[in-house]
Amino acid sequence: MALLEIKDLHVSIEDKEILKGLSLSIEENEIHALMGPNGNGKSTLLAAVMGHPKYTVTQGSITFKGMDVLSMSPDERSRAGLFLGMQYPQEIAGVTNSDFLRAAINARLEKPIPLFKFIKEMESTIAKLQMKPDLAHRFLNEGFSGGEKKRNEIVQMSMLKPTFSMLDEIDSGLDVDALKIVADAIVDLQKENKMALLVVSHYARFYQLLKPTHAHVLVDGKIVVSGDESLVERIDTEGYDWIEKEYGIHVSEKTPSRKTGVTSIGSCAAKVRKGA
Repeated sequence: MALLEIKDLHVSIEDKEILKGLSLSIEENEIHALMGPNGNGKSTLLAAVMGHPKYTVTQGSITFKGMDVLSMSPDERSRAGLFLGMQYPQEIAGVTNSDFLRAAINARLEKPIPLFKFIKEMESTIAKLQMKPDLAHRFLNEGFSGGEKKRNEIVQMSMLKPTFSMLDEIDSGLDVDALKIVADAIVDLQKENKMALLVVSHYARFYQLLKPTHAHVLVDGKIVVSGDESLVERIDTEGYDWIEKEYGIHVSEKTPSRKTGVTSIGSCAAKVRKGA
């Protein structure tokens, strides 16, 4: 039995179908890269697995450790070992990082974590992510830069030690140094706990650091191509045009993406040429 099993999943937002029969199986200790043009359902998939109320599952099933995920509330999913590192982390004024994390950890334990142990673990995690020492006493994400918010998501993941983590463009907003710091922390935690990962990113460099065991391309609400890490490299080199030619699947970007100088595997085009 797979750790996470998704079968024929259909998900809608306000009566608009986004996922159209998606199936995916993930085992313990696997790292899955999820690619595809913007607006084709990557973030929808992660949010639906986590139980975001905006997304309505109209058909299909999701099981985690043999449990029916769709019958569970979001907090039950979290306590069971699911984690979502968000693309746009929310600011919560009046709630410190330490209070938030300690409450989340205690919700998973029969006995509360000893204060000294919690402080020691949090200080160590903050240092590993090279964040400011006062992070524990700051309000959750309030006044944080985009990069700080993303690194704070990894602090939470490291402290909670989930069995299965989904990361939604956790690398966006990070400079080169921060990207390496975040990737190293993810890899260390994954190896230590044999954690399974489903990672959405538009940048091949991030995947190169994580070294995924599996890779998938999601188009129009379905996974249309799967493979290993070499699939990431091919998308980075050739874009998505070859999928149309080889599989007869029309690939389109449904929402405009911001143009940057960084090579993106989220675009329908191949690598941007200098001077283009």
